[in-house]
Amino acid sequence: MTARSWRRWLKRAPLFVVLSLLATACAKDAPQDALDPAGPIARQADNLFRPVFWIAVVIFVLVEGLVILVAVKFRQRREDQPEPAQIHGNNRLEFAWTLAPALLLLGIAIPTVITIQDLAAPPADDALMVEVTGKQWWWQYEYLDEKIVTANELVIPVDREVFLNLESADVIHSFWVPRLAGKQDVVPGRTNTMRLIAEEPNQTYLGQCAEFCAISHANMRLRVRTLTAADFERWVAEQKAPAAESADGSLEARGRELFMANACIQCHSTDVGVASLGPNLAHLADRGTFAGSIFELDEENLLKWVQDAPSQKPMSPPTIDPSAPTTLINPGNKGMPSFLNILSEDEVRAIVAYLLSLK
Repeated sequence: MTARSWRRWLKRAPLFVVLSLLATACAKDAPQDALDPAGPIARQADNLFRPVFWIAVVIFVLVEGLVILVAVKFRQRREDQPEPAQIHGNNRLEFAWTLAPALLLLGIAIPTVITIQDLAAPPADDALMVEVTGKQWWWQYEYLDEKIVTANELVIPVDREVFLNLESADVIHSFWVPRLAGKQDVVPGRTNTMRLIAEEPNQTYLGQCAEFCAISHANMRLRVRTLTAADFERWVAEQKAPAAESADGSLEARGRELFMANACIQCHSTDVGVASLGPNLAHLADRGTFAGSIFELDEENLLKWVQDAPSQKPMSPPTIDPSAPTTLINPGNKGMPSFLNILSEDEVRAIVAYLLSLK
């Protein structure tokens, strides 16, 4: 390739870079698109972002245009070319380009402060109060008035404010459901708050932890399910009721015995409204996902998870005392222990059958 050809390709390179960036930015289905708000809280942030973005675009074009104009117009064409006229000390120009940015920033600051104050407002009188606890690597939801504890999937009614008290049990996390609200840090020893309002029932909005929180950060996802007011009240009643009892002699009853006899019960509760070291499993079968919402809740995935969870999700699991299968060594470690060589395949199937019966 000749030097002229290389120069031609180099001139076109910026165009290819821009086109590549535009192509990668396009998505037909983007469930975590913050630019597609699905509620008034998210829409407030979007209404602030869009004018600021276009103001920034105009400023970028003007500044870069002036840089290119000056570089081209005043480039050195010959050695004896005189310097262009200097404008240093021109009071009118310097006053103008000092005042203009100040007024622009003031114009942006006013709606920004108003939006921040609106988003930080106290809960409405009829708000649904939920305490959210971030843990490595899953989310616990405690419905304060309803006395319900669940995990990873937040169920809310439409057209009603949901007020979240955000706390962390270990490290800094960040709660983020892009289509319903912005990000909010979840900090140990501190309670932050967030408001959500959804408008469409029977929708599922995806979210995740947006603050790096160690090895399984990418596997700390969440879902927000929306219901009509009537369906939500029905869901609350179902969640407050005890899970269905397993028939004596059934595979599910055998699984319950194994669950209670092994280390499972040290971390997980199956009682309604009880917070535990691991996710509360009361009515587990009513959820669509598990393990930080990374797996679909079905028999195949549960079998792999119960038998050897550390192979399914990166974690620092405790170990089980082989001489006493009900005892965990270092139970404060994050994650599930492995039951390989401790539970037989039939025992694992029985436990999974019991879990799938928790409706």
